[in-house]
Amino acid sequence: MPPDLFDAHFAEIHRYIARRLSEDVADDLAAEVFVAALQSAYDPAIGAVRPWLYGIATHLVARHRRAEIRRWKAISRAAERDSAGHEDEVLDRVTAARFTGPLAGALAGLKRRDRDVVLLVALGGLSHAEVGQALGIPPGTVGSRLSRARKQLRRALGDVNPLKEDSDG
Repeated sequence: MPPDLFDAHFAEIHRYIARRLSEDVADDLAAEVFVAALQSAYDPAIGAVRPWLYGIATHLVARHRRAEIRRWKAISRAAERDSAGHEDEVLDRVTAARFTGPLAGALAGLKRRDRDVVLLVALGGLSHAEVGQALGIPPGTVGSRLSRARKQLRRALGDVNPLKEDSDG
């Protein structure tokens, strides 16, 4: 990994993660992206470094979300066993407020692989080829996943186009 890679890409990777999760989480995960990049020794034969870093970031975001889902399910099971106290009610309200909104609900309804494609295009600004490289899939598959996701998002949002129809790929 070139020494200036961190300086050249940290802010962009951090912004992508923050838009998918939160600023607080992005601080740690963005750093983890570059630790993972150092440990896995970038091979120029796989393509450009930017999509490679986005691929690592997407993987870490998915891992974080799986852990978060396990944690929330555990809290939910505990809440079912115990009577909810005031602290639990406040926590539930804060969590609900954070995850409300039609777009968040529509994105949550997508399959993970389709959601990753949408978010890499919308938040990362990657082209179809770059998304394909980041996720290890052909650009044509990126296009079909993006098209399917757009249709599902439009339906979920009342026939509103959440992403512009222009494609980069």
